[in-house]
Amino acid sequence: MSDFVPAGPAGGPQRLFVDGVWVEPDGGHYEVIDPATEGVVGLAPEASRAQVWQAAAAAREAFGPWSRTPPAERAAVLDRAADIVQRDFAAHADLARAETGATTGTARGMQVAVAVARFRRYARGASEPVETGLPPQVNEAGPMGRAGVLGAVAVRRPVGVVTCVTSYNNPWANPAGKIAPALAMGNTVVVKPAPQDPLSVYRMAAALEEAGAPPGVVNVVSGSAPEVGAAAVDSPDVDMVSFTGSTAVGQRIGEVCGRGMKRQLMELGGKGAAVVFEDADLDAAVAGIGTTFSFYSGQICTAPTRVIVQRRVYEPLLEKLARYASYLKVGDPRDRDTVVGPLISAAHRERVESYVELGRKEGARLVTGGAPASSRPARGFYVTPTLLADCAPHMRVVREEIFGPVVVVVPFDGEGEAAEDTAVTLADDSDYGLLDYVWSGDVARAFRVARRLRAGGVGVNTVGRNMEAPFGGFKQSGVGRDCGSYALHAYSETQAVVWAG
Repeated sequence: MSDFVPAGPAGGPQRLFVDGVWVEPDGGHYEVIDPATEGVVGLAPEASRAQVWQAAAAAREAFGPWSRTPPAERAAVLDRAADIVQRDFAAHADLARAETGATTGTARGMQVAVAVARFRRYARGASEPVETGLPPQVNEAGPMGRAGVLGAVAVRRPVGVVTCVTSYNNPWANPAGKIAPALAMGNTVVVKPAPQDPLSVYRMAAALEEAGAPPGVVNVVSGSAPEVGAAAVDSPDVDMVSFTGSTAVGQRIGEVCGRGMKRQLMELGGKGAAVVFEDADLDAAVAGIGTTFSFYSGQICTAPTRVIVQRRVYEPLLEKLARYASYLKVGDPRDRDTVVGPLISAAHRERVESYVELGRKEGARLVTGGAPASSRPARGFYVTPTLLADCAPHMRVVREEIFGPVVVVVPFDGEGEAAEDTAVTLADDSDYGLLDYVWSGDVARAFRVARRLRAGGVGVNTVGRNMEAPFGGFKQSGVGRDCGSYALHAYSETQAVVWAG
């Protein structure tokens, strides 16, 4: 058993949160498993289709009053929610670690702390201007009326009821990044958490309830069956779906949304290209690329998993990456010196390991990692950081998202502009286009290459993120942009108001 066993608000198994009430699930409960110990963290509720639609109907009923609530009052709810999450910070971090297998540092600093920061950010965002004045237009007399001057303003209005389908790799930051801007804009939400780690999202709902969010404004419905997510998408009361997850699931959601003309915000898969030129600071490049091994154990769509390196520094980079990986302690995420925790489930571990074996069969050279099952801990879903070299663009390990601590390396040749052309061609030879990276000592070259890359974001000599910058992908990496004020735009519709002067 895991040493952390959370209970529902009144003790015992977790209940659904619908229309401001904690209700028993029609489908009973299922076990949430600690990826590090394989023990039971808690019991999550299995909603029925009817209960999901009830949640959406409650959100529809609450939308009118909440959308008319003054922005300052909406902001106050978000600020109080941040205070409440911060108050119980240690317990929330323990739960996040138990549900996800994240290290203590990651659970605290990148999950719960980021959720608090996002509630604070969108408390401020609730008061951002929603009107944009437009130049007046002088109209001559005609079929549309008398001559006159027409004024106009573009106003952002809330979309309505938003279904938020969240990812398993971060059950605090990801839901907060959807819920907070949606509420700030005056929307109401139905949250469908990832089945692997939904308990943290219920704690977030409890904080919002305590903070004064009116009944129906926030609803949380979970389940291990696909039908729960389907109901949260196809309910006629839902106006918009915000989804983070795989491209395959995103495509199915998009089909349903298309039939109902529902708004979409989708952050999907990634196969980030890290272009390393011969004049790059290799130590800095390795530190950035190495986050694939360590950060969420590679379970992150923004990771620089596909390294495209100029031939002259190919072997030195491989040597440094292998050495970097060897320093990373794999083990119990509760230990202070652990860097690489487990993957989310046994099934996902098997999937990642199958890709490593596939890479070897395709002709890749295993530089480090790929440890046999007999060498890993007796319990927990661990995968050793793995480096595959001598890869070619056609290989599946180069083209498909693995979502684990696996880095593939592809060399390229050429000098000057020819090298840039080759690097861009290789980087863009992908169905994905979320985040790419460029390392070069020539900053002008790095920005030149960045402009050409078909990706929603490009890091120049860094894997750092500016959280006010727009975030989203090209191609099959998604639809729309969020983060910063862009998230407020994402959860709004634009209305034109015109009047005669």
